[in-house]
Amino acid sequence: MTRHPPNRYIPLWLLGMLLLGVNICAAQGLQNAQPSVDDTDAPLPSAPQRIVTLYQGATDSAVALGTTPVGVVESWLEKPMYRYLRDALSDVDYVGLETQPNLEKIAWLDPDLIVATRFRHERVLPILEKTAPTVVAGPVFDFKASLSLIADATGRENRARRLLGEWDQRVADFRHKMRRSGLAWPQKAAVARFKSDHLRLYSSGFAGSILSELGFQQPDALKAQGWGMKLTSEENIPVINADVIFVILEPDDPAIMDNYRHWTSHPLWQRLDAVQNDRVFEVDTVNWIMGGGILAANAMLDDLYTHYDLTPSPSQSARSCRARLNGNMEPARC
Repeated sequence: MTRHPPNRYIPLWLLGMLLLGVNICAAQGLQNAQPSVDDTDAPLPSAPQRIVTLYQGATDSAVALGTTPVGVVESWLEKPMYRYLRDALSDVDYVGLETQPNLEKIAWLDPDLIVATRFRHERVLPILEKTAPTVVAGPVFDFKASLSLIADATGRENRARRLLGEWDQRVADFRHKMRRSGLAWPQKAAVARFKSDHLRLYSSGFAGSILSELGFQQPDALKAQGWGMKLTSEENIPVINADVIFVILEPDDPAIMDNYRHWTSHPLWQRLDAVQNDRVFEVDTVNWIMGGGILAANAMLDDLYTHYDLTPSPSQSARSCRARLNGNMEPARC
């Protein structure tokens, strides 16, 4: 892929000096770095063509809007990029990790737009802003905000409105069908992610916010717990009690699978309502917490239609969206 030297914003020798300065400031505990581009409604002078996305939800959103970034950070799993995005990003350059982007490589890509997040990149924002125009998201899990941020910056507002309108239709369709399903509604749902030595219960974040929008409720023990809870003892299993439990695993990690089998064989686990009613579902990690964008959100909703034996309207099928995306057709029409 052709590289374009960064000739408009900052020479590489000066970038090196700035990197040294940022490292010194970080060592001194600098906390007051502030982005200069924070107004997502302010249009850029011309539509950017060379976009670098520095968090997963931004990469998903860019692809959904029909634009291909020149640089992205590596995915958390399925490295270097989630399988559902690989075809659309076959020629992309990788610029490090979401938590540690390679600033020099970003500069060499000569971007005309960088999409960052305050949560991950606040300390390096001064350098990013000297490299190219930079727009900054808030929470990384807010897929609607990420989509709107990139749409406003690239002149794709109409596409974003269409995608969000279709999402709203799917949400309304799911809620309507759940009310008519014969199950108790709203359902109390627990999202449990097993790690090698503990279990995490999520009440907010990507999956939690989507479940809330769909009408699900949280288990009583989670209602005032911020992001959620970290459980290290099986004695705490009763706080997981819910109508349905969505289990997030990493099947390729033997330690995680051993811990999962250990917890689920405990007598307290067997007494949970969801377990006794056969309402425990293993779900895809990328769809539910890692993807972070509207394509992943639609895939998560697909999972819910499947687990509740509901049939989405044909026009609302995200699976056909994925098929068109992988077939190199216009992603924005999904």
